[in-house]
Amino acid sequence: MDEYSRFVDWDKMDVSAQSQDTKELTCTEFQELKQLARQGYWAKNHSLRAKVYHKLISNIPCRTVTPDANVYRDIVVKIIGKRSSSSLPLPEFVDNSLIPTYCLNAEGIGAVRKIILCIANQFPDISFCPALPSVIALLLHYSKDEAECFEQVCRILACNDPSKRLIDQTFLAFESSCMTFGDLVNKYCQAAHKLMVAVSEDVLEVYSDWQRWLFGELPMVYIARVFDVFLVEGYKVLYRVALALLKFFHKVRAGQPMESDSIQQDIRAFVRDIAKSVSPERLLEKAFAIRLFSRKEIQLLQMANEKALQQKGITVKQKRQNVHLAVHAENFKSEIVCVKEMRDIWSWIPERFALCQPLLLFTTLEHGCSLSRFYSHSEGHEPTLLLIKTTAKEVCGAYLSTDWSERRRGGNKLSFFGTGECFVFRLQPEVERYEWVIIKHPELATTGSETENHPPPASSTLSSGSIPSDPSDRLSPFLAARHFNLPSKTASMFMAGSSECIIVGGGDGQALYLDADLNHGRTSHCNTFNNQPLCSESFQISVLEVWGFRD
Repeated sequence: MDEYSRFVDWDKMDVSAQSQDTKELTCTEFQELKQLARQGYWAKNHSLRAKVYHKLISNIPCRTVTPDANVYRDIVVKIIGKRSSSSLPLPEFVDNSLIPTYCLNAEGIGAVRKIILCIANQFPDISFCPALPSVIALLLHYSKDEAECFEQVCRILACNDPSKRLIDQTFLAFESSCMTFGDLVNKYCQAAHKLMVAVSEDVLEVYSDWQRWLFGELPMVYIARVFDVFLVEGYKVLYRVALALLKFFHKVRAGQPMESDSIQQDIRAFVRDIAKSVSPERLLEKAFAIRLFSRKEIQLLQMANEKALQQKGITVKQKRQNVHLAVHAENFKSEIVCVKEMRDIWSWIPERFALCQPLLLFTTLEHGCSLSRFYSHSEGHEPTLLLIKTTAKEVCGAYLSTDWSERRRGGNKLSFFGTGECFVFRLQPEVERYEWVIIKHPELATTGSETENHPPPASSTLSSGSIPSDPSDRLSPFLAARHFNLPSKTASMFMAGSSECIIVGGGDGQALYLDADLNHGRTSHCNTFNNQPLCSESFQISVLEVWGFRD
């Protein structure tokens, strides 16, 4: 077909989808390139796609000494010799059981292993890179020879632009990306997340497959379209597409019995057979329709999750049950929730704190109904979990991102603090988690009528003036300001406390209000929780507990 066909088995390729029209790519502006990539401008022309890949990868800023095609020609004979590449063991940093072949011919399949072994020789610092075989296999379809493919992969691996993250090369980076994906699912795919919690004992074990869905299970035509955009826009595209896959899986499989004993296997099978239900165009359309996504948000979450793993000493691959601590039945005791309910709550909290175990800080049964004692036992802990059981057997609570000592910053005046990572939930009579209004509807945070009629407290606001004009730099309101060393103006209104009451809510109404004696409370069904009742409008407290997070 063309000079880039050496490794392609055209019987496997959808030749009918290929156009023979001669096309050229002359644009260099990022916005135009982004639109063309998303539209699939070069997707139907094999030769054009190969030239575009070469151009985009050549423009990746790399380390000064990056192995090139000549290096490959020098080392491949020394490393491989006369042995068959299929007989050589692959390095431990790739998953030997998952080497995609896509539409490669026999020569191409052998070339994948040879290139992996040569990369291992040139990049001794790579310790965990399960996506590498897929990237090599894909690029071989658009390479003139093995050496050219080797050089392109090396440039991707050697990228030294801190703002342009491409492929995870360590277990720490990979594991934190899985945690970050879990955080994003928890925020933006709540229906799918609820299903995962219901059918899986370890939700994060399911989400640890997210890169495999893309670099392993997706058919050739789909991953190529994803890779088109990935080379232009970077890592965030991978999160978007993985979230879209999960949304489609939930939509197609909701209400149907599982096809296997493992939700992981079901998702993998769905992604492999995705052509039965979703086109590549529809998948990308869904991915880019997801709101509240920014590169800044992903970077901050990734850094926080990496820091949490480092503090735990988790930097190399190990058994997952040692990585992600569960709520253990033998050492957990609450008068309000059972182990199963606490595990449900744990599945909602940010992944960096899901590494911790619950620690009881305060309970009215032991410490009495004193607001001052509530503060004294809770202060110094961040985040905390508030659980309430009413005399009517209702159970509700809140995840609170910020130390209660922040209430003192307003002096004697009641002022809000906290961030949009906070949320409230109900466990009895039925389980429901309520998102904060500004996460669901960010425009409500900055409307003129709101700022005119309900001026927010000065201590911590999210006003139109605090949002950068460049959308790519906009900080998500659910990021915790103190964890990421952000200025206070990027924080939000969610918690408030004084000597007279506690309020969990924000904006122009209060969602949960507790009196100073911790015996009575009330709720108001305001915008903050989409007008859905948290519990009775007025209630008496039977038991109240505050839980912290123990390393």
